[in-house]
Amino acid sequence: MKKVSFLLLIVAIGIFAACKKSETFSTGSISDYAPYKVGKYITYQLDSLKFINFGTKDTVVTYQVKYLVDAEISDNLGRPAYRVLRFIRKTSLDPWVPDNTFMAISEDNTLEFVENNLRFIKLKLPIYNGYSWKGNSYIDDDSQDSELKYLDNWDYIYDSVNVPITVGNFNIDSTLKVNQRDEISGSPGNPNAFSERNISEEKYAKGIGLVYRRFLHSEYQPPIQNEPGRYADGSYGITLTMIDHN
Repeated sequence: MKKVSFLLLIVAIGIFAACKKSETFSTGSISDYAPYKVGKYITYQLDSLKFINFGTKDTVVTYQVKYLVDAEISDNLGRPAYRVLRFIRKTSLDPWVPDNTFMAISEDNTLEFVENNLRFIKLKLPIYNGYSWKGNSYIDDDSQDSELKYLDNWDYIYDSVNVPITVGNFNIDSTLKVNQRDEISGSPGNPNAFSERNISEEKYAKGIGLVYRRFLHSEYQPPIQNEPGRYADGSYGITLTMIDHN
């Protein structure tokens, strides 16, 4: 009798472990969080952080941008892809103006997004909290002449999978967050010391796509002799917050 009870206990533990594993790893597909199809659009408020006056002052300029899936195409490897057009305007009273073109490659296990000739691996299976991958692995960020060294060796990590959030005026039932970088070096806030900040995260909603993005790259150079402290060329930040979608 004890032997039978022991066997039943082992079976129960096995079933429980299998269920836990299923709950951990079977959390959705790429298309759940990146539902690309022709005609789909998302509109965002874009807050653009710029450094002006030769890098001695920062300012934030606000726009509206619309990302519209325009057509099904193929990438340079012959894989099915989507062309995404971006439109921009200052306020809702202004007409949309074409601004840029991107490409999205949504496969069974990854979402790649090509922006300004840079290929990012935005999402990757399996989707569960703590899973990580090298999202910038296609980018030349370590050659001697690269201006993108700050993108080197970023670990994209899933956080807060299947969590409800509020974005702008939208209450969204299920989202995930991708932490891409949270790096601060030097002494930010000290005007006489070097500092660098690289902060990047994105949030995706089931059935919608990207609903929030925050990115910041800044490199501050302290004063030298009679030259004031300034932020280096290439320092910038953006925040995208969804305000409309179909």
